[in-house]
Amino acid sequence: MPNEHSSRQYEQDLEAIRSRVLQMGGLVEKQFYDAMTCFRTLDAKESARIIAADVEVNQMEVALDDACSHLIVKRQPAANDLRTVMATIKVITDLERIGDEAAKIARAASAIQQRGVALIAYEDLVRVMGDTAGRLLHGALDAFARLDEKQATRLIIEDEKVDNEFRIVMRNLITFMMEDPRTISLSLDTMWVAKAIERVGDHAKNIAEYVVYIVEGKDIRHTDYAAQQGAA
Repeated sequence: MPNEHSSRQYEQDLEAIRSRVLQMGGLVEKQFYDAMTCFRTLDAKESARIIAADVEVNQMEVALDDACSHLIVKRQPAANDLRTVMATIKVITDLERIGDEAAKIARAASAIQQRGVALIAYEDLVRVMGDTAGRLLHGALDAFARLDEKQATRLIIEDEKVDNEFRIVMRNLITFMMEDPRTISLSLDTMWVAKAIERVGDHAKNIAEYVVYIVEGKDIRHTDYAAQQGAA
């Protein structure tokens, strides 16, 4: 009975943490969405709000890391349970970094607005890239909520689409700067936005990889797991 009670309490504690992680994920997802909207509108006040909101994300990371540490010490999980807690800690870290990338996008939008210049033609490519990364992030959070390793695997494969879109944006912007050096400052700001979006895609992919780790016990980072699954 004591062991059964302890196991049930552990599950309740872990579920409470998972719920808070998903709450953090929802906040970060909105922060990224708002940052992309800010890139389109160049709203200085909205940029400042998004940057300030990153403080809340950072505080949530600290609180959740502390909760996970207390869970390990108090419940002393082993095997699969410990694997779940450790993967959850890594998900928290990736969510915090996505918040950082959203803040970078907002800062770039603010810099463009302060220069008093219009966005360049390639902003549409950047927005498309942002939409792709946003869908990837949403899907990764959903896979984590449901521990759906099949969906997670599909998302890992789809991250290549974000990378391809990033390369297209870079080629276009480099050509643009070479043709008209007056656009260098604006093009560089746009590059920072594109790079931040690409990093959001990477962090979303990481979250999907942790789902696979939780469910299957396989650490698939730095492997060809997704390609193998795609070919299967």
